[in-house]
Amino acid sequence: MNILLRTFLNYTIRTGSLEVIDGHGKLHRFGDGSEARVRIRFASPAVERSVILNTQMKLGEQFMDGGFTLEAGSLYDFIALALSNVEALGPKWWMYGGTFFRYLTRRLQQINTPLRARRNIHHHYDLDGRLYALFLDSDLQYSCAYFERSDYDLEAAQLAKKRHLAAKLALKPGQRVLDIGSGWGGLGLYLAEHAGVDVTGVTLSEEQFAVSNKRAAERGLAGRARFLLEDYRHIRGPFDRIVSVGMFEHVGVGHYREFFRTCRELLAPDGVMVLHSIVRSDGPGVTNPWINKYIFPGGYIPALSEVVPVIERSRLTITDTEILRLHYAETLKAWRERFLANRDAVKALYDERFCRMWEFYLAASETAFRYQGMMNFQIQIVKNQHALPLTRNYMIEAEDALRAADSPASPRAPLRVVRE
Repeated sequence: MNILLRTFLNYTIRTGSLEVIDGHGKLHRFGDGSEARVRIRFASPAVERSVILNTQMKLGEQFMDGGFTLEAGSLYDFIALALSNVEALGPKWWMYGGTFFRYLTRRLQQINTPLRARRNIHHHYDLDGRLYALFLDSDLQYSCAYFERSDYDLEAAQLAKKRHLAAKLALKPGQRVLDIGSGWGGLGLYLAEHAGVDVTGVTLSEEQFAVSNKRAAERGLAGRARFLLEDYRHIRGPFDRIVSVGMFEHVGVGHYREFFRTCRELLAPDGVMVLHSIVRSDGPGVTNPWINKYIFPGGYIPALSEVVPVIERSRLTITDTEILRLHYAETLKAWRERFLANRDAVKALYDERFCRMWEFYLAASETAFRYQGMMNFQIQIVKNQHALPLTRNYMIEAEDALRAADSPASPRAPLRVVRE
């Protein structure tokens, strides 16, 4: 076995049971033997060398290309075993080789002009629409669910997320709502149907644009919910409410001032905005290079310390902040399980390498939320601090009312939607 790899694994894997068959076919054991055994096999010494010298990029690439395979346990089991041990050790300088340079150049990687942003979104969100239907809930919510009860399944948790956001928007019938990054239209349709508001959603994905408007027409909501294939920077206001879920991760740190300045211009004087995004708990960082290359080009997960100062300088006021811990880990677990259950159908759409790429993406993302400090925030923002009631009781009351309307008999009843 490569001496650097063996040294690294001896130092890192303290608990659990990891078996590695090296490129020469020799078996090596690491850990204390507790928990279920995970066994991986490297196809050659060259694969071992590439993985230890550039782990963040080559681990995913070698899995995609069959350079290392699992013989006991799953890919998720392997990544979880490794990262849980790394977390126990605490941060180490040798874990971040190349990170400093990527940090210095990250703004260049995140130059998301309207043209480049559209190209980046096309890379991920304009895949065959049947792919997403194979692992998302019936409403095609592709963002963190809200597990307000331990017995909620994915359907109930995604419905709870929509209630939670709607309550924070303090909606009134007839208000104009802008949904920035509207996905397949689920949240916008929910707000139009349940709160009686007029919704304009914007997306850069042609697939999402077509599906959203089709769903609005089929549900008789086209008059109150429309979805545009447009960059948020080209929209004209004002809007009484703005909501953005899972889009801010695509803005890029160099465009934060532009994002919040635009939102301020679009928001009515007494308007309210709710921003929902992934957040990193350990301060500013960089995007994993494998994720940047294969999954979300141009994307970046911010730290709160990068977001709050920009909001303040944009002459906006934060009126409420909530951190959702582990909710995305549970969401990703459900997606991963559904994806693997439908793996043959995914392979029929694409190929084996694509299946391996997406399995790695889902497993690595889930472990990031369990062991690497990834969370979600929901920030409520206003231009005028008098725009909202004095206490948060209005949120609780609105959420209770929506819960009763959504699911009078059972918390598991999903929203009635047209399955694509």
